[in-house]
Amino acid sequence: MVNSVDFLGYVGAVLTTIAFIPQITLAWRSDDLSGISLPMYLIFVTGVAFWLAFGIFADIMPTIVANAVTLLLAGSVLVLKIRDLRRRVTATSGRP
Repeated sequence: MVNSVDFLGYVGAVLTTIAFIPQITLAWRSDDLSGISLPMYLIFVTGVAFWLAFGIFADIMPTIVANAVTLLLAGSVLVLKIRDLRRRVTATSGRP
């Protein structure tokens, strides 16, 4: 059984984590990542990785779960952004 403090953590984790799903869906479907800031996502993903490490070392399950899933989702946006930038550079340089 989950105690009330952990329950609050899980609810917060679910809400903040699923907030990335619309961004990923839009980026994937539209193939337009021009509105995505690469520096912001680099910093954010790095911060989430540190929060995940903290959760693991402190053995705080809501923190571990939330940050593991957020790292996956935000990391997906970051990968899409980097692929988009590489594609644009290749297109403008005339290289295949």
